[in-house]
Amino acid sequence: MRKHAVVILILSLLTGAQLSYTQDQKVEIQQRLASLFTLTKITADRSDIVAPGSILVLHKDGVIMFRLDAKIPSTMTYKDGKLSKSFGDAMTETMFLGGNQTASNTPQRRFVSGEKFWITAYSVTDKNVILQIYSDPYGNDRYYGQIKVPFSKHNIPPADDLMKTIAEVVTVESPDTAANNQAAQPNTAPPEPTKNISLGQTKAEVVAIFGQPQRVAFVGAKEIDYFPNIKVTLVNGKVVDVE
Repeated sequence: MRKHAVVILILSLLTGAQLSYTQDQKVEIQQRLASLFTLTKITADRSDIVAPGSILVLHKDGVIMFRLDAKIPSTMTYKDGKLSKSFGDAMTETMFLGGNQTASNTPQRRFVSGEKFWITAYSVTDKNVILQIYSDPYGNDRYYGQIKVPFSKHNIPPADDLMKTIAEVVTVESPDTAANNQAAQPNTAPPEPTKNISLGQTKAEVVAIFGQPQRVAFVGAKEIDYFPNIKVTLVNGKVVDVE
């Protein structure tokens, strides 16, 4: 009986140590993700951005996002250097999309390497990390989806290894890069009239006049919204400069 008790005690200690290590790994990964990504806040109906966050640059072809009217987002899994939709995810999507919709006939858009989108949330489980993503408007439609990075054999990897894997799929565009890319574009057309924009107006008022910006960059506390032939700078959500 004593031997059995000792064995049970040892197994309990080992199990407890493993659970503690797993929890520590998850906490470290969550902290690393929090330091890397600034989440974009969107409206409750998902129709627009309330507070922009990090812009993600895609490095692999094949992210499929569903149009916002889909009940659930499209999920793409990154494994062995490729993005694909697993059979299980496709079945889950079909189950929750409802009606005659499936993962293949739901209105969607395929994103390729070099395209950009926003990150709205992330989660860490014992099996994977999931990034929730959200697009700019294409025509009259925005799209949303998820990128899943599964753990090998459900073992939580070291945070450094996981961050390297995520960086194979997406990286965060720096504010300087966004501003430089916009500055490099030629501006041959005359500027649009700015009489309808006043200093102190809100982002919502600017969007109501010009629509959604083509690009948003962040430099320190400043948000720079780029529209055709006009650039609007905001601080704390208020217009401070128009060029």
